Amino acid sequence: MTNTKLLKQALEYMGRTVDVFATLVAAPRQVPYKGSFVYRYVEKTVHQALIQKLARLVSGLHAARLLLEEGFLQEQAALQRILDEITEDVLFLSFSVLSGESTPLREKYLEYFFQEEFDPNDDIVSSKDRAMIPRRKIRAYLDRCVSGPKGSSKNLDALRTVSKAYSGYVHAASPQIMDMYEGSPPRFKMRGMHGSERQTEHRADLWNNFCRGIMAFCLAAKAFGTEELFLSIRNFESEFLRATSNDYQSNEWPLE
Repeated sequence: MTNTKLLKQALEYMGRTVDVFATLVAAPRQVPYKGSFVYRYVEKTVHQALIQKLARLVSGLHAARLLLEEGFLQEQAALQRILDEITEDVLFLSFSVLSGESTPLREKYLEYFFQEEFDPNDDIVSSKDRAMIPRRKIRAYLDRCVSGPKGSSKNLDALRTVSKAYSGYVHAASPQIMDMYEGSPPRFKMRGMHGSERQTEHRADLWNNFCRGIMAFCLAAKAFGTEELFLSIRNFESEFLRATSNDYQSNEWPLE
């Protein structure tokens, strides 16, 4: 089975798992909004936030795979930056549940996360100011969960380096844009980069987001207290790694 088929299989599995998680919390309700309604989780719990982040993670992985298949590698890489942060958020929320305590950092995160973009009582539509927890604080929290109370500057440096590299695709920096310039004669490839060496590299790179996404689902299952589902995800993760990787590296990286 090709990695493409296995990625699709992983997406189906993760999608079904989100549906299972959604049955474990109070469902969204219809909330009045300007003569109509919108769906909202009115309780605004950490588990409801987890479900939403996981749903967006699966949707983002679907989109990144489609961009890859069409050869739009710049756009795929920009989306991977978003996926990185969503995965960090899932881990952050899951660890906060497993720690057994509600920290001020988590409470602020939830407050900002559930904040409405627009005030339904305003006649004139205008966006509210939206505060955000600095990404460095979330990464430092995750680092302490993994490395101990003092953390590891090496881990944090690696996270910042990866984030900065993908940021170049988000903000269209020159070095990243020049990845589009190739051929004979060379020119900017603006309709995708089918069959190029770059596409092969980005295909292998996307595997990493899938792998970490499945691992995030494992931790989320622990946070939901669903041991049977956790074991199922762990088994799926093991099979996925066995079929798609060599020593935790995608087997689609070109051989030297």
